[in-house]
Amino acid sequence: MKYGISLPNGWKMSLVDVKDPVDAYETMTNVAKAADETGFESVWLVDHFHTVPKPTQEVTFECMMSLAALARDTKRVRIGQIVACNSYRNPALLAKMASTLDVLSHGRLNFGIGAGWYEHEYRAYGYPFPDAPERLKMLREALQVIHAMWEQEEATFEGKYYQIRGAINQPKGVQKPHIPILIGGGGEKVTLKLVAQYGDACNVGGDRQTLQHKLDVLKQHCETVGRDFSSIHCTTGAYCSIADTDAEALALVPEGARNGLHELSLVGSPETIRQRIAILEEMGIHEIIIDFPSSTDLTPLYRFAKEFIA
Repeated sequence: MKYGISLPNGWKMSLVDVKDPVDAYETMTNVAKAADETGFESVWLVDHFHTVPKPTQEVTFECMMSLAALARDTKRVRIGQIVACNSYRNPALLAKMASTLDVLSHGRLNFGIGAGWYEHEYRAYGYPFPDAPERLKMLREALQVIHAMWEQEEATFEGKYYQIRGAINQPKGVQKPHIPILIGGGGEKVTLKLVAQYGDACNVGGDRQTLQHKLDVLKQHCETVGRDFSSIHCTTGAYCSIADTDAEALALVPEGARNGLHELSLVGSPETIRQRIAILEEMGIHEIIIDFPSSTDLTPLYRFAKEFIA
């Protein structure tokens, strides 16, 4: 099992106690550096402009610019988006940005992308917000554009939503045959089929029953399109609170986060967490992307690394 960390970029009000924006960035990158030093596989940033559960004036760092800085602040850990919103950037430009980022990180980029969903951000920033089926059609075309930008010397694509005509993308990145693509979302008819067709990794979530069902659906799509299911890197997110006892660990979880907990959340003693990791591994999960309670107290991160990585 590999372990990643969802970095605190402010989206979930995770930097609300850090008032200076420079200090807020340093708080975020300190988590990435700690992950880099302790053996975590990856660090990830969401691609959002406004906080949740409601928009506020609190700091929310832009994803692509922040990853460029994090690429230079770290040396070993992989970096990625969880996930980039296709609608926020033209996919040809996004492919170019990702190629540059892969070079800046010396080949450590996991490229995450999804169809987008946060309507408030779309409206606030002036983006059209088509319905979900159309956003997924746009994502399908975008994935073809991105592959073309990474694989063709002069990329060409003619679609309903996107057209590129001889686009040159140099450098194309470090990783071969191309930067790995993670497609986020658990939509069973379209999104998981896109993973089977165009993705190298998926990110799905939910309780045990839901997660197992999503993986089974993905496996069926792989069989349909002739894809080896085992070639897909399966990831899921998990909230983590670790303490000597289960009760102590639960007490450390903020009230607002408790509603999202389920039987696979990494909340408990090391032994409890070890049992839940074993279940996820048996289900076919290869990497858990962890959300720790605090952006400033790195004690849980270091303890997790000592218990499960070192």
